[in-house]
Amino acid sequence: MGDFVKGKDFENYPDRIKTGILLHREIDRYTDSHDVVKQSKDRLREKYRHYSGVIIDVFYDHFLANSFQAYTKEPLHEFVMRHYQNLETNSHTLPARAQNMLEYMVRGNWLENYKELRGIQKTLTGMSRRTKFNSLMDQAIIELTTYHQQFADEFAAFFPDIQAHATQYRKDLVNSH
Repeated sequence: MGDFVKGKDFENYPDRIKTGILLHREIDRYTDSHDVVKQSKDRLREKYRHYSGVIIDVFYDHFLANSFQAYTKEPLHEFVMRHYQNLETNSHTLPARAQNMLEYMVRGNWLENYKELRGIQKTLTGMSRRTKFNSLMDQAIIELTTYHQQFADEFAAFFPDIQAHATQYRKDLVNSH
């Protein structure tokens, strides 16, 4: 939802949703400024330019899906189904573009399909079709397979940092209200 609510429009939502939108924005900001993520993006920058960050987000989703059990006891499938159900139950609160995307997300089971390279390829191809310019994102699977271990190591170094940062930021947000 954070990607679909622009500017100060988040103020039109209940406090819990506001907190989620602000947390989403902070996670994006922190991720974009993290040295390890910059290292991952630099590997792609020459070919993909400003799309390198979007591609790394998708690659990191792949590594999170594959290492999910290292971060929680809840199986990925149960986590995904619970969140799809929550989104569908509360879809009336989503902006129209997010509501439209939700149908495709659930039907295509995007979150679980990030585990597989073919799921990543499908995601990158779909994103490439929706860009204004020739992003070449549909070709990025080549770099994922070529530098798989380097990206995996970078994700493993980054993810504990983002977890700690997000936890602290959420506490600070809740305590400030």
